[in-house]
Amino acid sequence: MTGRVMIIGLGPGPAKWVTPEASALLAEATDIIGYGPYVDRAPPSKAVRHASDNRVEVDRARHALELAAGGAQVAVVSGGDPGVFAMAAAVFEAVEAGEEAWRELDIVVAPGVTAVLAASARIGAPLGHDFCVISLSDNLKPWSVIEKRLVAAAEGDFVLAFYNPASKARPDQIARAFEILRRKAGERIVILAKAVGRPDEEIVYTSLAAVEPADVDMRTLVLIGSSQTRMIEREDKEPWVYSPRRWEA
Repeated sequence: MTGRVMIIGLGPGPAKWVTPEASALLAEATDIIGYGPYVDRAPPSKAVRHASDNRVEVDRARHALELAAGGAQVAVVSGGDPGVFAMAAAVFEAVEAGEEAWRELDIVVAPGVTAVLAASARIGAPLGHDFCVISLSDNLKPWSVIEKRLVAAAEGDFVLAFYNPASKARPDQIARAFEILRRKAGERIVILAKAVGRPDEEIVYTSLAAVEPADVDMRTLVLIGSSQTRMIEREDKEPWVYSPRRWEA
């Protein structure tokens, strides 16, 4: 087959966080497929654009594979990194369940800067020790699984990062997650990193005891420190937050 599927991460938003590899692959694309706002972020080109809703990932993946099977150079775009709660898994899910010929396609995954890395860089080094990333969306997995993982991560004393923490359709999960952690983890540093890298970026420094669930939306990356995570206060400047490399018993 002459077609190709290029699964590309566009980073959290700023053009400076789009990797050179991602830019080069986008320039080769005959077709660009993705959630509408991500397709809009792709630079101008002659590629045909196929924008779709955010809840049709597998349909979108099948469309990309069909176009590639016909010889197209298809860019499947995601925000952040395509392998982190994004389109790479949907494409391979479609490959496994789809046409046998799709397994012979050239499929390339181009990594991107994901939100937890962008947020961490903004505030210091909160991921300096072991950390755990959890999506709070229960659209594709039951809340009971999320709750089990929250308890295990709290008991393991990981730094935690929450993706998909809240939406209009899911306003209560973040409050429930905070309550579980208050019971299981005690006091912790909490960072709400909103729209990192964009003009409306906002970083909120708070604690597990004081954080307000209403301050969290889908643009927010929630970071919760471990028992070891520290904050370095600075006069007239935002603090630095980091997790030491050495674990103190």
